[in-house]
Amino acid sequence: MGNKCCSKRQDQELALAYPTGGYKKSDYTFGQTHINSGSGVGAGGLVQKHNNGGSLDSRYTPDPNHRGPLKIGGKAGVDIIRTRTTPTGVPGVVLKRVVVALYDYKSRDESDLSFMKGDRMEVIDDTESDWWRVVNLTTRQEGLIPLNFVAEERSVNSEDWFFENVLRKEADKLLLAEENPRGTFLVRPSEHNPNGYSLSVKDWEDGRGYHVKHYRIKPLDNGGYYIATNQTFPSLQALVMAYSKNALGLCHILSRPCPKPQPQMWDLGPELRDKYEIPRSEIQLLRKLGRGNFGEVFYGKWRNSIDVAVKTLREGTMSTAAFLQEAAIMKKFRHNRLVALYAVCSQVGTPVKFPFKQLSNTRIEFLLQEEPIYIVQEYMSKGSLLDFLREGDGRYLHFEDLIYIATQVASGMEYLESKLLIHRDLAARNVLIADNNVAKICDFGLARVIADDEYCPKQGSRFPVKWTAPEAIIYGKFSIKSDVWSYGILLMELFTYGQVPYPGMHSREVIENIERGFRMPKPTNHYFPDNIYQLLLQCWDAVPEKRPTFEFLNHYFESFSVTSEVPYREVQD
Repeated sequence: MGNKCCSKRQDQELALAYPTGGYKKSDYTFGQTHINSGSGVGAGGLVQKHNNGGSLDSRYTPDPNHRGPLKIGGKAGVDIIRTRTTPTGVPGVVLKRVVVALYDYKSRDESDLSFMKGDRMEVIDDTESDWWRVVNLTTRQEGLIPLNFVAEERSVNSEDWFFENVLRKEADKLLLAEENPRGTFLVRPSEHNPNGYSLSVKDWEDGRGYHVKHYRIKPLDNGGYYIATNQTFPSLQALVMAYSKNALGLCHILSRPCPKPQPQMWDLGPELRDKYEIPRSEIQLLRKLGRGNFGEVFYGKWRNSIDVAVKTLREGTMSTAAFLQEAAIMKKFRHNRLVALYAVCSQVGTPVKFPFKQLSNTRIEFLLQEEPIYIVQEYMSKGSLLDFLREGDGRYLHFEDLIYIATQVASGMEYLESKLLIHRDLAARNVLIADNNVAKICDFGLARVIADDEYCPKQGSRFPVKWTAPEAIIYGKFSIKSDVWSYGILLMELFTYGQVPYPGMHSREVIENIERGFRMPKPTNHYFPDNIYQLLLQCWDAVPEKRPTFEFLNHYFESFSVTSEVPYREVQD
C-alpha cells in the first residue's frame, strides 16, 4: 500500500523507441430549536449574521481556457495582497483584520504557530500566498500560519458547513460517509450560477437507502437568498439556521454540518517553502512500499511527525540531473489531483543548472549530490490505483465510485494540459489513492516542458507499449493527445478492476493490431455503458487532433449521471 507507484512491473511490456525522431463562531444547535448566534435577531426571529464575502480564492485549478504562455509557481491562496487593517470611513479609526481557525494545527518548525479550531488571529503580514504572519488573540503568540487553515472572521468561508472548492460528486462522497447521520449537510458554490449556491443534504428512503439530495440556493436582487420563494433570508447563515429549526419542505431538517477534511499542505513547514533540500537525518524510513520507476519507494516520517512517501533513485537508471529535474517540475506545479512534492534529500556536490526557456526564462538550480537521492512527497495511504483495484478495497467499488476516480484523474490531466505539460506514462499504476477514494496523479515530473506541444524521446528509450499512442510508438512523438490515448487505456483498467490491457497479446501484436485499426472491444464481464465505451474509442482515434481534450473529459465525467436522481430538488411554495 501507500505510494507504491509502478509496483506491478510485470504488467508493463516495454519496447525500444524507433530511431525516428476568541471570536466564538455561531453556536448553532442543528436540528434543535435553540440557536445562539450572538449576531443579532432579525425579522421573524431569525438570527442574522451578514456575509462579508472574504472568500479565500483557491488557485489549485487553472482556467481551463488558458492556452497562453507557460505559467509556473502558482500557489494556493489569494493573489491580491490585502492590508492588515480596514478603513472604517471614520478618520483615525481602522478595524483589525481578523481570521478564524477552521482546523487544529500543530506547528512544524520554529517559525510557525500552533492553534486550535475557533482561535481568532490578527493578520500582521499577508504578503506571502501560502503562509501569513499573525498574532493569536487568545495566547498573544506571534508566528506563521497556513493560509488555507483559516478564513476571514464572520465570512461565509468561516462557517463549518461551507465548502468552497467542492463539486457535486465530491459533496456526495463526503456526505455519504458512514458516520454521517441523515440530515448531514453542506453548502457549496453553484457550478452553474456564479452568484448562487447549492445545498446538499444526506437523506434516507426505504428501498433506496442513503443518498444525497441537492437544492438550489438562489440569490435575491437585494443580496438575500432563497430556496422557495415564500421563504427568503438576508444571508446564507440565516437560511441555514432557519432550515436547521424546521425542514420547511426540505427532505429533512439540517441536523449537522458535514465534517471538513483538512486542506492540502504544499510544504513540510514554512521554513521549507522556498527550499528543496532537507537533511537526510530528518527522514525516517519505516516501511518499504515497493519499487517505482527509478528505485524503491518507502513510507516514512519527517521529523518523526509528518507522514511522507520517499522515492529513491536506483543507481544507473537515469542521471542525477534528470532525476532532480523531475523534482523541480513536481515542486513547481500544484493541483489537488497531483501528488505534492515536499523536498529532496542528498549530499552537497557540484552545482547543476537546468535552463528552461519555457519557465519564464528562469533557471532552476539544484546541487548535484551523491546517490541515492530521496524525493520526499505526499503519502497516499491506499497505494496505487492498480493495486487498489486488484487487491485492496477497490475490488468492492461501485460504478459511481469508478466515475469519481475517472473525474479526478481527468481534472489533474486538465491542469497539466493547461500548463503545456505531457505525462508520457499515464496508467493506473501511476495514480495513487487515499481515504475516501481520493485519487492523485504521480510521476508527472516525467513530463517534459514543451514549446511545440510535442516531445520526441531519444533513440533507445523505453516506454509501456500497451498504454502508448501509435504515433508515439511508431514515430516517437508524444503530446497531450498521446496522454489522452493513455487515459482511455487507464479507463479500461479502471472499469475492469485492474485487468491487463489487450489481454493475451504481446507488445509486437499490440503494435501490429493497432496499425490495422484494432481497438480493445467493450468488456462483457463488467458493467460498461455504451456511451463510455464510445468515449474510449474517441480517445483512441488514429488522428491525434480528433481526440478529445482533457478539459472536455473532465467536464464529461463531472456531469455524468449514474442514477435517475433528479439533479436538483424543488421546494414547493
